[in-house]
Amino acid sequence: MAPRTAQFDIRGMSCANCSRTIREALEEVDGVAEATINAATDEGRVEYDTAKTSLGDLYETIDDAGYSAVKSSISIDITDMSCANCATTNENALTDVSGVISANVNYATGEATVEYNPAEVTPEQLYDAIEAAGYSPVRDDREIERDAAQHDEIRRQLRLTLFGTAFSVPLLAFLIETFLFGGGVLPETVFGVEFGWIEFLLATPVQFVLGWPFYKNSYNALVNNRTANMDVLIALGSSTAYLYSVAVLLELVAGSLYFDTAVLILVFITLGNYLEARSKGQAGEALQQLLEMEADTATLVDDGDEREIPLEEVSVGDRMKVRPGEKIPTDGVVIDGQSAVDESMVTGESVPVEKTVDDEVVGSTINENGVLIVEATKVGSDTALQQIVQTVKEAQSRQPDIQTLADRISAYFVPLVIANATVWGLAWYLIPELLVSVVNTLPLWGLVAGGPALAGGSVSLFEFAVVVFASAVLIACPCALGLATPAATMVGTSIGARNGVLFKGGDVLERAKDVDTVVFDKTGTLTKGEMELTDVIAIDRTNPDLVSDGGATLEDHPKPDEETVLRIAASAERGSEHPLAQAIVAKANAQGIESTEPTEFENVPGHGVRATVDGTNTLVGNRKLMREHGIDPSPTEDTLTRLEADGKTAMLVARVPAGTTSGELIGIVAVADTVKENAKHAVSVLKEREIEVHMITGDNERTAHAVAARIGIDPDNVQAGVLPEDKADAVDAVQSNDNRAMMVGDGVNDAPALAAATVGTAIGSGTDVAIEAADVTLMRDDPLDVVKAIRISEGSLQKIKQNLFWALGYNTAMIPLASLGLLQPALAAGAMAFSSVSVLTNSLLFRQYTPDHDYELLGALR
Repeated sequence: MAPRTAQFDIRGMSCANCSRTIREALEEVDGVAEATINAATDEGRVEYDTAKTSLGDLYETIDDAGYSAVKSSISIDITDMSCANCATTNENALTDVSGVISANVNYATGEATVEYNPAEVTPEQLYDAIEAAGYSPVRDDREIERDAAQHDEIRRQLRLTLFGTAFSVPLLAFLIETFLFGGGVLPETVFGVEFGWIEFLLATPVQFVLGWPFYKNSYNALVNNRTANMDVLIALGSSTAYLYSVAVLLELVAGSLYFDTAVLILVFITLGNYLEARSKGQAGEALQQLLEMEADTATLVDDGDEREIPLEEVSVGDRMKVRPGEKIPTDGVVIDGQSAVDESMVTGESVPVEKTVDDEVVGSTINENGVLIVEATKVGSDTALQQIVQTVKEAQSRQPDIQTLADRISAYFVPLVIANATVWGLAWYLIPELLVSVVNTLPLWGLVAGGPALAGGSVSLFEFAVVVFASAVLIACPCALGLATPAATMVGTSIGARNGVLFKGGDVLERAKDVDTVVFDKTGTLTKGEMELTDVIAIDRTNPDLVSDGGATLEDHPKPDEETVLRIAASAERGSEHPLAQAIVAKANAQGIESTEPTEFENVPGHGVRATVDGTNTLVGNRKLMREHGIDPSPTEDTLTRLEADGKTAMLVARVPAGTTSGELIGIVAVADTVKENAKHAVSVLKEREIEVHMITGDNERTAHAVAARIGIDPDNVQAGVLPEDKADAVDAVQSNDNRAMMVGDGVNDAPALAAATVGTAIGSGTDVAIEAADVTLMRDDPLDVVKAIRISEGSLQKIKQNLFWALGYNTAMIPLASLGLLQPALAAGAMAFSSVSVLTNSLLFRQYTPDHDYELLGALR
């Protein structure tokens, strides 16, 4: 590693003190030699030692100082990776580029995700780095170009497979004759030409046409990248069989011809590459299908005129006409009309949603019946659909921790395989008698290789050693191991997107299955968050110990005193955006009671509001707020208790006359929220799965317990009166006993709690899908989707374990067989190709999984 100089564009500086703060923070980082920050140009320059710190550390230091350095990210498709080692090679090549913060290359998706400093590096330099490593990036980021490259690769592999098959069919006949009849059935010459030269003529085109990509990639791997990958093994195995056969044909050595083996090795592996390319395309079809759901055009309405324009020309603020059966072109809000909209492609919900004026709609969803006029609010990459696709792509690029093990194994696998093959080849040549005596005891000895021939003296020691070397090299290619995790992760995240569950990364997909506790926020999560004012109670001010009429509802008893209470409460709450405040104001408006704008307003988080209404200080809030202003709430305790026992949130209304230190209670207002339909079912299913369920809310104790009792949460697991800033501590307390908690909230006020949890889950509204604090975003407002997320996680990890079992189990079983001479090289190559295809096929079967039920696919590992 060597010293480097990094250039930064920094945002947020306003003076020399800002530049000094950043400079001092950077110079405290171990490895930073000098930092120069210019507040006038918003630029920074840092000299640092890459052996001691990284570019990512410098970015984090600037962020921690309260500023931000500009960085960009790009996804690059790479069309010709052949194994997990290729992905590692590309990662290293990209990471070595000065200015790259991080690089992640996914072999299964054929995509590199690179985060970089645009002040130091350009996308062209990233493309060049990939090409220098010996691979082919798709330089145009458009979807159509990526799809074309993928289809070109599939067609190329198919052409090579057909070419090799045409030449290998006659050679296969020779192999069958030798294998079944021991030779002598076919004539030794054709038109005076020995069969050996005919085999040479058939094998040579295949060796150099099908073998060329493997030779080229092997050269790049060994010479340019100083590593050994799958291509090295294939080139080594097929070349060994081919060159040995040429030597025998030229009578340089004695032995049999293995041209058929050399050809079949390349044909089998090329066929495997073709099937693998097809399977990769099928695994990524879910995202492509989502993108294909976008409308192609939009009908713009302007002063009564209608005109059709391409979707990419729609701008924010444009008004669009959407007829029955048409797709809504882009995200927007309904400004005229009423209809039902099918949002299943975004939320997974099959029941159409009624939409009317002021309702939000999601682009690419389908208008079912009425005509809608929609004003565009988000276009292009900002739409919900594009955000979903981007979220899933990022999730697929972030692999589970279990992939680290597979990567580590793959990195050392190829050199160990070559060493193992060399040792066994030499052993068979140097000490054959000892090995024959040992292997003779095995029941499989000679079934598919040359054991008896070697024992009987019909095969030379050198020839058998070559066969063992080629078989041991070919059988152990780590392709299946490299595909096991990313293939299943790709399908699992796509299943989630199809069902309205967005995982931020494969690591999140892995963690969700281990959750043993689910912590729900109450308002907006377990309840609808659509507050409605249910009670307005006037207090008899001539006798503060009495509450009029025992608490009659506003509908039953709209007396002037109660109207006064509602008018004063609504006026005080007009400055608040809290759902409780909005319910009070909405009810006053519905009753025709005119509220006034407060001249002063202060929100008291977790307690209520203070405001000046009609020149008088007014309080609307809980008991604690009243006591802080010298008002005793105890005369109203019975009424408050009754309301709260019914699951309502009760608030006291009081006025504090000017010039006094204490005020008087004038009334009580009570607001109720509706529990979501599936809340009780979700809690029940989680309990059946032996997952503990908690609830945290800022609401009062009685209301919280009333809601908890209604949906089945144990009283001991309810925490009430928790302020937003304290929710993270409450989650930490739940996790203090080594519990792994999933926090479920709305992603805004609950952001710290979401970040503190093992898995933070935000319930979305169908349009706001990019919630930074959450690990999982649920597109629907349905608590039951929490169970769906856990089920998808379990299913995905079971698929990963199955894939790793087949990949590792296959190598574990086959390497000894090949090393002991029990496997022909051609069969070893076919088995190796089959292993990769079987892993991808197993992952593709997972596409049929429906997370509405527990994962019970045949053969699932527990």
